[in-house]
Amino acid sequence: MTQAEFIASALDADRPAPAQMTGAHGAPLGKRFDVYRNNIAVGLTDALEVAFPVIRKLVGDDFFRAMAGVYLRAHPPTSPIMSQYGDKMPGFLRNFEPVAHLPYLPDVARLEVLLRRSYHATDAKPVSGLGDLGAINLATATLSFAPAVAQFSSPYPVHAIWMKNMRGDPIPSDAGGQNVLIARPLFDVQLTLLDTDEDDLTRELRKGQTIGALLGHPAAMKLTTLLPKLLDSGAITALNTGA
Repeated sequence: MTQAEFIASALDADRPAPAQMTGAHGAPLGKRFDVYRNNIAVGLTDALEVAFPVIRKLVGDDFFRAMAGVYLRAHPPTSPIMSQYGDKMPGFLRNFEPVAHLPYLPDVARLEVLLRRSYHATDAKPVSGLGDLGAINLATATLSFAPAVAQFSSPYPVHAIWMKNMRGDPIPSDAGGQNVLIARPLFDVQLTLLDTDEDDLTRELRKGQTIGALLGHPAAMKLTTLLPKLLDSGAITALNTGA
């Protein structure tokens, strides 16, 4: 019996216990294996509930647990670290027919995956300000970003949906697609809304583009609103000045 065959049997209640595995005196495992299998499924389902609290609220507890049973059979764990389990949930939801009427669900799941990664990312001390820099130094400066930083753009109001379900904030009636900056200034992950220009400028800065070079960007004026947002979110860990 291969490891893959054992995992398949352990995750699928419709499969019989592996014939090669027996109890005392060669007796079949039967119900003992069923208990073991149930404990695995419950543990993985609990891990998914922790990882995707908003998805669970959106679809309801009973539906989520049933859906988790389908997911865990299709995507068994590949790591013993349960904080990493569920990374394939966005793609799973995109192809899961029972939620096809909720097209925003995969993007909400993607946001929750990024939030969890940010939470477990390496610690980094954010800078408190740009400092007393001359115009020439600032123009040739690049920014270093914390490992916890991520960006996510969606055609759906994922930030509003997340805030509604986690904090009770109302969803604006005109809410459309949103760009979200994810960072972890201290112990808690923080979400910051960016407009399209701010999102584009942030991506350029994360690639190592200098602030001076971005002064020629069509949206350069947005640097005046973006830089305070990056500082307030704890996204920036160093300002690297040029000569």
